[in-house]
Amino acid sequence: MDIKNKTVLVTGGASGLGQATVEAVIAGGGNAVILDINEINANKLIDELGEDKVSFISTNIMEEEPVVNAINEIQEKFGALHVAVNCAGTGYPGRILGREAPHPLDAFKLIINLNLVGTFNVMRIAAELMDKNEPGTSGDKGVIVNTASVAGYEGQIGQSAYSASKAGVIGLTITAARDLARHSIRVCTIAPGIFDTPLMQLASDKVRDPLLESTQFPHRFGKPSEFAELVLHIVSNTYLNGETIRLDSGMRMQPR
Repeated sequence: MDIKNKTVLVTGGASGLGQATVEAVIAGGGNAVILDINEINANKLIDELGEDKVSFISTNIMEEEPVVNAINEIQEKFGALHVAVNCAGTGYPGRILGREAPHPLDAFKLIINLNLVGTFNVMRIAAELMDKNEPGTSGDKGVIVNTASVAGYEGQIGQSAYSASKAGVIGLTITAARDLARHSIRVCTIAPGIFDTPLMQLASDKVRDPLLESTQFPHRFGKPSEFAELVLHIVSNTYLNGETIRLDSGMRMQPR
């Protein structure tokens, strides 16, 4: 699928990997719709890229009604949805058994709800609108790209909630691709390593240095633009489906 003149939904599109994806979509001639709760950052991005190409819909992806409303708004404004990229998510540091108490159950539920349930929620509702598209020259009606993490394979100490949520996204990938194959909708997942996002830039050297040491070649943190490049490649490469792609320089996460 050629991204030019296509409509692309990006959750978490107001910052980090999502923002880089929005920028790449616009550079490729597409239209981007940001689903996020960070209105300030989203509006800054709209000012930079142009309100004729970028839209923002304040959306809690963990709830059904806000996502349904957002998809309906996309249909009304653009008439169709071709690509959905799920970048929204966060983590919670905490051991299963901490020094003072067990891991808070509510915190675990929140991370699962945002990272996994939110991804599934957007995917299922976006797919319904994509299914109304006429197949393009490549046969695609739509493409869904989800974001997991290398922590979904080898999570570090204190990452139980985050790792479980991202492992769930990885496990969802092939099933979703099979479910949606008869609708001509492809599903792939990217499992990023450590990327130089604003959140990582705020981390202390004590946190950053061991992570940097675990990278192989290139021996550095990933650039958000490199994540976005892979998103666009997945969209354009019609034979990519049901796959989780590690984007991590060959790193393997150490226990801590």
